[in-house]
Amino acid sequence: MTGSGLFQIGLYFAVLVVLVKPLGSYMAKVYEGTPNLLSPLLRPVEKLLYRIFGVHSEDEMPWKTYAASVLVFSVLGFIVVYLLQVFQDHLPLNPQGFPAVSWHSSFNTAVSFITNTNWQGYGGESTMSYLTQMAGLGVQNFLSAAAGMAVLIALIRGFVRRNAKTIGNFWVDSTRSTLYILLPLSIVFTIVLVSQGVVQNFKSYRTASLMQTVSYDKPVVDAQGNTVKDAAGKDKTEPAVMKEQQIPFGPAASQIAIKQLGTNGGGFFNVNSAHPFENPTPLANFLETLAIILISGALCYTFGKMAGDTRQGWALLAAMLIILIPLLIFCYYSETLDAPYVKTLGATLNASGNMEGKEVRLGVANSALWAAVTTAASNGSVNAMHDSFSPLGGLIPLFLMQLGEIIFGGVGSGLYGMIVFAIISVFVAGLMVGRTPEYLGKKIESFEMKMSSLVILIPAVCVLLGTAVAVVAKAGVAGIANPGAHGFSEILYAFSSCANNNGSAFAGLSANTPFYNVSLGIVMLLGRFGVIIPVLAIAGSLAEKKYVPVGSGTLPTHTPLFVVFLIGIIIIVGALTFLPSLSLGPIAEHLTAIK
Repeated sequence: MTGSGLFQIGLYFAVLVVLVKPLGSYMAKVYEGTPNLLSPLLRPVEKLLYRIFGVHSEDEMPWKTYAASVLVFSVLGFIVVYLLQVFQDHLPLNPQGFPAVSWHSSFNTAVSFITNTNWQGYGGESTMSYLTQMAGLGVQNFLSAAAGMAVLIALIRGFVRRNAKTIGNFWVDSTRSTLYILLPLSIVFTIVLVSQGVVQNFKSYRTASLMQTVSYDKPVVDAQGNTVKDAAGKDKTEPAVMKEQQIPFGPAASQIAIKQLGTNGGGFFNVNSAHPFENPTPLANFLETLAIILISGALCYTFGKMAGDTRQGWALLAAMLIILIPLLIFCYYSETLDAPYVKTLGATLNASGNMEGKEVRLGVANSALWAAVTTAASNGSVNAMHDSFSPLGGLIPLFLMQLGEIIFGGVGSGLYGMIVFAIISVFVAGLMVGRTPEYLGKKIESFEMKMSSLVILIPAVCVLLGTAVAVVAKAGVAGIANPGAHGFSEILYAFSSCANNNGSAFAGLSANTPFYNVSLGIVMLLGRFGVIIPVLAIAGSLAEKKYVPVGSGTLPTHTPLFVVFLIGIIIIVGALTFLPSLSLGPIAEHLTAIK
């Protein structure tokens, strides 16, 4: 590790913490419906949208109606994104003449973008038209993020309200999330990215002649663009020579802005934020990394502000940082060591560390920072290939996802996941001292614990069961690019990413097949809505309860002691659930390499 690398990481978190309070305070005003900085400009637009879509903003919903609205909203989004893909060859804004996307890839991508996962089994610049990118994927980057933020606000209202039957109006909450928060920030961020060289145009692709020809094996595809398999089920290839290179263009900056701010992560180009047209400069890299957890971090302050005690929000933010920073440093340290396989060749790495799969212009520190942040949040964008990390360096992004995407997590979804862990923590503490647990003045009883258990168990079951099926299914094993423990890690990473709605990949798994597109799509749906519905049920239950005054036996939930207790619960649950699978993957690979 270098002093420069540590300084860059320290600066990153310092800037993040400084921005948490002003942005969090602004968002609290937005959701409470009080005047804010943009009210004079956007309030008339908000009212106009309600009139156009027939929304009665004063009508509130019980939790079941709120949940049904989330599901209907998501189903409509799925239909639009699916149809845009399967009919894109007949639609405008397709200067490259891309054909229709296969049904299974369209299904997977539509599910991916409505669940805020943005898993991509395709190459963006070689598959999706400009219209599909903008009207389908770009729009869902806003809407899926807004849905997660709305669910969080409903949960917060559950704590704030007393003897209430409603938790807000989903259409109002999602509209305000988009109009007042995501859209203004994205416009500003897009302008900054364009100033740094990120492309934003509708030009056709350009062709450039290479200074030196490149020989390689290219996949054999059929008339529909699907990869042809050989008798063993592996991708069939044929020799090819490249003399020219296509330079892709498109309206990338606008989509990149919301993909980071909304913790979406879907890349406009195939190599995501490792592409110079997505991430051209060190400043762009810093700002894009910051945007990944900016809103998620600020929502902690919003939570405290709306709950009437900002110390509660700071406590949750502190827990997130205390878990993330040491894991990030360990990832960074692991990537600065000589790789065991390199040592066996009698060679050593230079002072830069393990640069395989990393951008030379960004270095190990920024790659490790991005990898940790993007998997702590449910973002999934990458500026380096996680498949090329050392076994222990790759373990950290994998484990951060398996913790449940609660260390910042997705906008909204990460914090409501963390609040569920806080509920579990006060319940365990209550059992230890023999009294009914309370959190923010509400008693935590059996119903809340049953729903909290579902929030924890559903993604975990999806990860472990999905991985188990894939490693024994012929179609699952066929997608593995590497044998042994690393191949197992590729599958485990894929299901961990999709079940927790992250979207990043180890890059060595050929996942654009019917088996993986369907199975991962199902896992994404369960990982998103199998959590949202129990969270809204908790919100509805808490809203109906009366306020319990703080007493001498009440566990303070804003103190360092509670933060430590919360961290312990998170780590223990994560370790007990996933340590056996991690032992078969990255840990086994590391131990095998150092023999």
